[in-house]
Amino acid sequence: MTDKEKLEIIVKALDSKRGEDIRAIKISDLTILADYFIIANGTSNTHTRTLADEVEFRLSQKGIEPQRREADTGNTWIILDYGDIIVHVFYKETRGFYKLEGLWADGEMLDISDIMTKE
Repeated sequence: MTDKEKLEIIVKALDSKRGEDIRAIKISDLTILADYFIIANGTSNTHTRTLADEVEFRLSQKGIEPQRREADTGNTWIILDYGDIIVHVFYKETRGFYKLEGLWADGEMLDISDIMTKE
């Protein structure tokens, strides 16, 4: 499966569960950590966990499992590491505190509007 196909599944999964402010950043020119970061936030700790669970479920249906899943004790920041794509799901206030997009501002922000549901 290509990175583009995985990105599409991830974005659709987050969007289907009403993830907020979903962003995709290409970072392959900046680091060897991954090729892409996907960042989204939920409105509560439960919502944050639901978003991460949905991404994991949708990719597992395609036979893709995360190499690692990390979460803080309150589910305010959950990381799903798929090797070439790392998914960061934050609680809204935690995302504002860490400002991950600002740290990776030199990355290429991808236009994912065509993947997301039009409302």
